[in-house]
Amino acid sequence: MKENFLATPDLIPARMLNEYVYCPRLFYLEYVQREWAENVDVLEGRFVHRRVDRPGGPAPVPAEITAESKIHARSVEVGCPELGAVAVIDLLESDDGQVVPVDYKRGAAPDLPEGAWEPERIQVCLQGLLLRANGYRSGYGIIYYAADKTRVRVDFTPVLIARTKQLLAAARALAVSGTIPPPLVNSNKCPRCSLVGICLPDEINFLRGDDKVDDRASEATAATVLPSAAEAAEVALPVPTGREVRRLVPARDDNKAVYVQGQGYALGLNGTVLEIRDKGQAVDAVRLVEISQVNLFGNVQISAQALRALVNREVPVLHLSYGGWLQAVTTAPPHKNIELRQRQFQAAGDPGFCLRLAKAFVSGKIRNSRLLLRRNGRQLDPDVLSQLAALRGAVERCEELSSLLGIEGNAAREYFRHFPAMFKPGNEPPFDFTGRNRRPPKDPVNALLSFAYSLLVKEMMVAVIGVGFDPHLGFYHQPRYGRPALALDLMEEFRPLVADSVVITVINNGEIGPSDFIQRGEAVALTPRGRKTFIEAFERRLDQLVTHPVFNYQVSYRRIFEIQARLLARTLMGEIPRYIPFVTR
Repeated sequence: MKENFLATPDLIPARMLNEYVYCPRLFYLEYVQREWAENVDVLEGRFVHRRVDRPGGPAPVPAEITAESKIHARSVEVGCPELGAVAVIDLLESDDGQVVPVDYKRGAAPDLPEGAWEPERIQVCLQGLLLRANGYRSGYGIIYYAADKTRVRVDFTPVLIARTKQLLAAARALAVSGTIPPPLVNSNKCPRCSLVGICLPDEINFLRGDDKVDDRASEATAATVLPSAAEAAEVALPVPTGREVRRLVPARDDNKAVYVQGQGYALGLNGTVLEIRDKGQAVDAVRLVEISQVNLFGNVQISAQALRALVNREVPVLHLSYGGWLQAVTTAPPHKNIELRQRQFQAAGDPGFCLRLAKAFVSGKIRNSRLLLRRNGRQLDPDVLSQLAALRGAVERCEELSSLLGIEGNAAREYFRHFPAMFKPGNEPPFDFTGRNRRPPKDPVNALLSFAYSLLVKEMMVAVIGVGFDPHLGFYHQPRYGRPALALDLMEEFRPLVADSVVITVINNGEIGPSDFIQRGEAVALTPRGRKTFIEAFERRLDQLVTHPVFNYQVSYRRIFEIQARLLARTLMGEIPRYIPFVTR
């Protein structure tokens, strides 16, 4: 039985009806799941609207309007519960006793017989219907194209009115359906869509096997029924064929992760610049628009003004202990996509579904561990590769979560038993490694591994929070007070490829040496200089471009974290058959 996540939708904004006509999936993402993202087109559109978005000018009531009335009112809100719609009209003008809605668009007028695209004509027609419902006379609207300063008249004909009401009803039905429409297929609309990185149209179509048909999205997609998350997990997924998937998002995030570990340092705001200060003096600064996250180690202060500015830009602030353990995350209010979190909690209550996801996480981890050993191991015992392959096969046959934990533990012991084979010959203490230990780590290699895993888990926290998950409810790692179980789930497949790889690199390249560690009793920890060096190496790894094994395009590891989190979300929503872990070739 399908559940209704929005049984009584709000008044549908005219702008959202425009989105529905353009792409039903975009409407669902923005209106139902409350997703939002900006790109150049969105920012340019906001610039075009900067004046008409400021309310101004009188908007008289219908009884006061005469043939001589001159109206020039900006940002006029009008709604109608009977129609079930609302609009903020950019500009309201008058014409011989009528009122004329004027809608601003950033682009140029298209070369069409109608003079404007259908989504834009539908939007301005709905504005006219709302004006009529409130007692105004309105027979036509204007679409103003800022790029070529063209005014296109749109007459509210019976045909256009009927079409507008039909589409409004279809949008309302989609909003209450609880089913997201499939993506457009090979559409030219996708590359410039601001939500393309959230929608992942080509990736979803590829995994659904729908990437070889023509663009078929229309209002009829509202009737499409997708399987539930549990049902979808049972569907066999074809082996990827190597067909091209367009990379519609940037390969890297050009914004910077800011790390501050100087004890006693403080962060403050200076205009649009975040300053790092020591005893009141600025020692470094970075523009707010260039920041992707802020990491504060130990006793680092941050002003209320700086915190608000970062939160308003949806930049997470991560508070870590002096040694690097994640203790708190400051973000904007929780993501508005309550539908995803409802599916997450439902799926977490299904033991069979949890086991299938857990097997994917563990299988990916073992496969990547085996690959790292095979590529970097020197004089490696060939039996270890066979044993890891056998353990991965045991994962696929596993029928209980408790058994899976045992298989993963055996694979980890075998992997770390041969971990020193990946170090360059001649490595002497302190980099002799006999096995994994922690809480606290008792040797330099384990100190590096623990620090690497703490950095990796905070990256996964950023990814899952950004997508809209509850980071504390996982499918493999069981809930425990304060434990980011879902972040730990997703990081499993990346432990060898990112964390372990960085540890091996900094040791083999001599970037970190004996002087970068301190010993306190049995515990070994990195010095501030050692942490800084390791963070730099970790960030280089996250910025490295790698070919996605399924989609065959190149993106950075940090971008892949987000892609995998979104693919997990699409699995829970029943859009794709199953979650595929990230494994390198």
